[in-house]
Amino acid sequence: MITFEEARKRIDELRKEIDYHAYRYYVLDDPEIPDSEYDNLLRTLIDLEEQYPELKTPDSPSIRVGLKPVASFKEVVHEYRLFSLDNTYSEEEVLQFDRRVREELQIEIVRYMCELKIDGLSISVKYDNGLLVRGATRGNGFVGEDVTENIRAIKSIPLRLRQDLSVEVRGEVYLPKDVFYEINRARSKGELQVFANPRNAAAGTLRQLDPREVAKRRLNAFFYHVVEPSKLQLKSQNEQLQFLKSIGMRVEPNSELAEGTDGVIAFWKKWSESKSSLNYAVDGTVVKVDDLYAQEELGYTTKAPRWAIAFKFPAEQAMTKLIKVTFGVGRTGTITPVAELEPVQLAGTTVKRASMHNFDFISEKDIRLFDIVIVQKAGEIIPQIVRSIPEKRTGKEKRITPPSRCPVCGGEVGREKEEDVALKCLNPTCPAKLSRRIQFFCSRDAMDIEGLGEKLVERIVEAGLVKNPSDLYKLNKDDLLSLGEGIGEKTASNLIEAIQKSRSNPLFKLITGLGIPGVGSKTSKDLANYFGSLRGLVSADEKELRNVSGIGEQLAKDIKRYFSSPEVKKEVEELLKYVNIKDEDSPGSKPLKGMKFVVTGTLPGYSRKEIQEKIIKLGGEVASSVSKNTDFLLLGENPGSKEQKARDLGIKIIDERDFEEMIKS
Repeated sequence: MITFEEARKRIDELRKEIDYHAYRYYVLDDPEIPDSEYDNLLRTLIDLEEQYPELKTPDSPSIRVGLKPVASFKEVVHEYRLFSLDNTYSEEEVLQFDRRVREELQIEIVRYMCELKIDGLSISVKYDNGLLVRGATRGNGFVGEDVTENIRAIKSIPLRLRQDLSVEVRGEVYLPKDVFYEINRARSKGELQVFANPRNAAAGTLRQLDPREVAKRRLNAFFYHVVEPSKLQLKSQNEQLQFLKSIGMRVEPNSELAEGTDGVIAFWKKWSESKSSLNYAVDGTVVKVDDLYAQEELGYTTKAPRWAIAFKFPAEQAMTKLIKVTFGVGRTGTITPVAELEPVQLAGTTVKRASMHNFDFISEKDIRLFDIVIVQKAGEIIPQIVRSIPEKRTGKEKRITPPSRCPVCGGEVGREKEEDVALKCLNPTCPAKLSRRIQFFCSRDAMDIEGLGEKLVERIVEAGLVKNPSDLYKLNKDDLLSLGEGIGEKTASNLIEAIQKSRSNPLFKLITGLGIPGVGSKTSKDLANYFGSLRGLVSADEKELRNVSGIGEQLAKDIKRYFSSPEVKKEVEELLKYVNIKDEDSPGSKPLKGMKFVVTGTLPGYSRKEIQEKIIKLGGEVASSVSKNTDFLLLGENPGSKEQKARDLGIKIIDERDFEEMIKS
């Protein structure tokens, strides 16, 4: 048996050697030794660490072998939001995107980085002094789940970087195609349900509570983004990719720089034809302005960066038979026709159901029961019927007629307004509307009541325990236990705790949960920020509603009409008895109310995120580009083209000191 000092030295050598060969294999795709030799090195390391357990460290390669299940996933609040991407299938829209970018930056030609869009699961991984400390899913962009142990099980993600840096990086976890097919073959033999596609398999795997199962599935990952790249003096997307590779992160190898849109479109065309040659699913290309300072100048919309777009590959289509039409009822009562199909393979998935949009679409396209139809899946979660093929009709086909009564409650159906496309159940007490209304109220974007999913909400509604969202706050443990099967003491206690927790949610979540027509999470935040109280919003007239950014004449009317309902007013008052949301603004709490700011350059006393949060907290609005509606341009050091645009439009320009004086006074 070797001595402690000899073991320490040998363990250190083995870790460096294993990390080096893992880097060669996973990042450079250029292994120097066979797998068997790599396995021998790892086995030797494990044996030594078992003899001297005090020498085992969190960054040891052996850690991947000894991972243990976790009880549950904790929430992770992302310090910097993970945005989604706007997407297009059209060359013309890419040209329009380029035109907007050039006009905003006031330059003739833009350099773009073109990357393949991996069809996987977005993740964010954090390192502290080079050591992996946290891995999280994207979630809703603001809040994800802590999947650190599962991230450790993915061999291509280093436990320790090749430099001792504190950095957060973002990428995509995916399941290689060959592994996907292998897993499905094994599941099929074992009479288990096969995975629909590699993306679903990757998402399901990463959410396994046992990281040992994750290791068996052999997930892989590519990385493409560094959070706060300016701290590392990175100036372009190209430099980001090279930096990621240098610290040991795996980068998709086929990215290309393009000068203008000709190169962007050529890259897209090349990979539209060649994507099947890859061992991972890609559903398009991502086009990014290469210059990071230009990215900052362009900024973001409420959902996506203005400096990037996903240029998706053409939709795949398949032919099958329409065998049945069912009718779903949404939370607003909209009756939606859904096609039941003979199963068909499409874009790597087995398709059995497809959207038929609405009854006007069915009539316009003359789609009939038992028709042979074309189904398309172009980035949509639910495939769509594109058209029928009349020449294949046999004479047995039947016209599809809208239901004369609600398929759920048997109530009257019709259109609320003459110009409406949607057919709706007009019964205000329809159970389907109530169930979906409560489900929406409990959803993550709204009151975020964990555990109250679709099935349980349906049971609560069917039992007559809840008739309005406010009734949720009147539930007690005995009510839940009375539901019987599947609801034990612990489950009931957890649900009551989650309901109690939601009482102190921010105002915008309550506004979202009300389900106001046309009002989503972003508009709810704007309304909460502007009015500061739910009662203030309820009593607002159309003119005041139009003062809120993004709310036009029609939406203002819809909001006013919604709050004019006696039932809604009654429910709002009932809710306010149970939620702990501040009811009125304190004097002077919103000194920037109604003011729109654009920030450019570097401010000495604030990071970009800090100044934006402060403006919003004080009632103001932050926009990413200067327009005639901008009230102030907050100017820092090294500003870009926004300064000149503000001067041209006569927008008032202030510095940090002016801003501080403004909020004091």
